[in-house]
Amino acid sequence: MAEEGGRRVLLTGLAGVLAGRLAARLEADEGVDYIAGVDLREPRHDLTRTEFVRADLRSPLVAKVVESTGVDTIVHLAVTATPRRAGGRARMKEHNVIGTMQLFGAGQKAPALRKVVVKSTTAVYGSSYADPALFREDAAPEVANQSGYGKDAADVEGYARAFGRRRGDVTLTILRFANFIGPTVETPLTSYLALPVVPTVLGFDPRLQLCHEDDAVEVLYRSVRGDRGGIYNVAGPGMVYLSQAIRLTGRVPMPVPLPFVNATAGLVRRTGGVDFSPEQLRLLMYGRVGDISRLRDRFGYEPAYSTKEALAAFIASGRAHPVIDRDTVARVERQMVDFLNAEAR
Repeated sequence: MAEEGGRRVLLTGLAGVLAGRLAARLEADEGVDYIAGVDLREPRHDLTRTEFVRADLRSPLVAKVVESTGVDTIVHLAVTATPRRAGGRARMKEHNVIGTMQLFGAGQKAPALRKVVVKSTTAVYGSSYADPALFREDAAPEVANQSGYGKDAADVEGYARAFGRRRGDVTLTILRFANFIGPTVETPLTSYLALPVVPTVLGFDPRLQLCHEDDAVEVLYRSVRGDRGGIYNVAGPGMVYLSQAIRLTGRVPMPVPLPFVNATAGLVRRTGGVDFSPEQLRLLMYGRVGDISRLRDRFGYEPAYSTKEALAAFIASGRAHPVIDRDTVARVERQMVDFLNAEAR
């Protein structure tokens, strides 16, 4: 059931694609009186009534923003998955974890706060050979995340649940999204699928689950405007094998023997192709699929795009042209073969 109007909403990570689109959606809602967005970068979208606050989540200024704006809803979207964009793994962890601690510390002292929505990820389940066919929200992964984005997201969720226990009057919604894909969103996976030659792990063909950016924005919006507390996996129904995704995008797979995977990932990272991280490499070996029954039954949302339809929308956007330049493919293949030969010596 939707809540009464007059929402006052604070978004973190306003410069991100999802945050910008959510802000635009909230601006069109007459039941939302005030919207503020926190980020160090200027927002990408043309927003008219969203107040932009240039601030670092790790700064005590965040507490002043929460207090002065009198917001009743916080949507925490500023959890990054790319170390390079954050300025390195150490800064990424500071931004994700310390920033979250500061935000929830501010929310703890905000008497007007009634709702918190946290963008998380199915990466909290990890990826391993022992994974179940479907991860449910109450399932514990066989292999715990030890580092990287998945570990950060698990820490963020831990702080969120602790906050929820201290503030029982606040509705807490944690959304575990599968890998985002679509016409405008940029992620390590979309960059990976746009490579002319796509390195894969020899002998592995993982199952992938995708979430179209439109579905992500809609679920975030309904979390803000409705009463849907709890933890939910969010993804398109079904799955696609990595080999299918590469074939459909018109790319050329290049299977890499397992001993050379980390070296190959380092090469791709240095050449500016994809910001690979260890947990993303594990995903390309073992895959990961979440159960979305709770999203359908308890949250009350049926995704508009299946996983395959989300991939098709990404392809139709023209960001991964299916026409392959043979000269480019041959050049990249030679570079990677020379690199692997050098590593083997």
